[in-house]
Order: sequence, then C-alpha cells, then structure tokens
Amino acid sequence: MLQLPINKQLVLFLSSVSLLSFALTQVAFAQASQDWINARTADGQPDLQGVWTNDTITPIERPESLQGKQFLSDDEIAAMETGIAQRRALAEANIQVESGGNIGGYNQFWLDSGDTVLSTGQTSMIVDPPNGRAPIRPAAEAARDYGFAHVEDHWVNHTVWDRCITRGIPGSMLPAGYNNAYRIIQTPDTVTIIFEMIHDVRIIPLRKSEHLDSRIKLWMGDSVAHWEGETLVIETINFNDRGMIANSAAGGRLKGIPVTEDLHVVERFTRVSEDTIIWEARITDPEIYTQPFTISMPLTRDDEYVMYEYACHEGNHAISNILNAGRVAEQQANR
Repeated sequence: MLQLPINKQLVLFLSSVSLLSFALTQVAFAQASQDWINARTADGQPDLQGVWTNDTITPIERPESLQGKQFLSDDEIAAMETGIAQRRALAEANIQVESGGNIGGYNQFWLDSGDTVLSTGQTSMIVDPPNGRAPIRPAAEAARDYGFAHVEDHWVNHTVWDRCITRGIPGSMLPAGYNNAYRIIQTPDTVTIIFEMIHDVRIIPLRKSEHLDSRIKLWMGDSVAHWEGETLVIETINFNDRGMIANSAAGGRLKGIPVTEDLHVVERFTRVSEDTIIWEARITDPEIYTQPFTISMPLTRDDEYVMYEYACHEGNHAISNILNAGRVAEQQANR
C-alpha cells in the first residue's frame, strides 16, 4: 500500500490549520511532494479510473482517548495495528474473554475489514468538526436507538443494507467488514462508480447543469458532477427520507442515523498519486445534525482486486428469522 509522504513536520503544519481545509491541505502537500502528473483520459479529464479500496481500522469518529489529536504517531499506529491483529487472532481461536458475550458471526477468512490505519495516519475519518465527531441531534439518536430496539417488530426498523436495498450516499463509500472496493469508469459525459457492496451503480452526468425536479426523491439522490481543476466534485440532493447515513457497524454512532429529504452531500475525488485518491464528503442535513460535517479518507488503487457480484438476497433469511423470533416471543408472553 502506498504511504503518502506524511511526516512529523507535516503533522505539525496540518495541526496549525483549520480541519475544514484538512483534505485540501493534504492534497496540496502530496502534489507538491511528488514528481507525479496525473494521466488524462482520451477527452482530457483527470484519470480516476480503476479499482480502488478503502478497508481500514481507522474509526469513522475520533475516540475519546485521542481527543485533541489529529494524527497518530508511528508508535501509536504500530500499537493499533498490533492490537487489532491480536484481537482477531483470539477471536479466530474461539478464546472467549468474557462469558455471555456475542457468539459472533463469520470467521476472519470471510472478512476483509483491513488491518492497517489509513495511510494518512489520521485519527478518524471525520475531519471536521475539529473534535472528529458527528454533530448528531438527540432526536436522531433516539430514532436510531428505537429502530435497533425494535428489529423484531417490523422490517422497516432494519437498516436498508440488511434489507438489501442500498447503502445510500455517502454510506456506499464508507468501509465495512468486507467488499470495500469501487470501480470508477469515465466517459466524456459521465463518471460511473460501481460499488462491490450490494453492487450499486452510480452513473453521474458531467454535462447536466440542473438537478431533477425537487418532487422526485431517490434512495441515492440525484447527482450532478463537474471538474474543479484536478478535483471531481459531485453534488447530490433529492434524497427520500427512508435511508440511513451509514449501515455498517464500522459507522459507529452513525449506523442507523436516519436521513431527511433535505440531505445534501458534496463529494470531492482528487487523485494525488498513481495509487491514491483523496475522497471527501461534506454532509448537511439540518434536522439530523447541528452543523455540517466532513468525512475524508484516501482510496488505494488495487489492480489485482477482483470484484464479484454481491448477491445480497441469495439464501438470506436473516430478517424473516428475526421477525419470526419476535412473533414467537409475543406468543410466549401471552401464554
């Protein structure tokens, strides 16, 4: 995996600037520090094509233990990566640390959630606000908690990923336990992103100047893209209010947080080296968050990665089994 030229001097420099410009500063440094020029497509666009991955152990939100710290030291990186390897080895060996714990799911052979921190060394995927935490309103947290507490009551209380519908925007770009790959294809008129997880496909127009009528609401919203220099900027609106901002456990507190029809997402894709794209998403949803916030992370090119179809519903009896368990519990309670 390519390591961006992040060193202690850069860390000190970045620590002195606003986190709001975190990604832009990161990009500027990477471009200035490498003798590298981005290739162009046949029609002259910056070339983002290829298969990109983002599996990582870096959390989406900054842990309390790292508050006030934007970047990890080399020793902290080594400790985190060693710690995750040890915990996974214990789990694989079926060593139960505490009785009564979760019985678990897949073994490690079937998972691909990464074993390293992001190559930038950042302490969280959220880079703004400065504390690295999503500014979630209490009412949105309550809605999330209600859904998870009532998964046996109704299918609508399950995540839209569990229901095999979509992971939404920006959820489809967030890492999960496996299938963390994205294929980007460019034409003169469009940019297409194929997601390995749930095999969603976004076909984003480059020459469309206006969004769809605001009365048209979509699971993944309506996206319009344009180039700002080397950066592909994608603005997405017109969401329905039935999705979630994140669906995987890797989303932490964001998993299950609802979205409204006012969700507004601005993504930026900037290729900074042969093997790295910096992806950034600015998220605004006034009823859900007290202020906008920004997620930023590197995507790493992997020409050897093979993307297979994610047949989500094939043999998937999870939701029907959970709902059946709820009905059984009700019958037992009424005896």
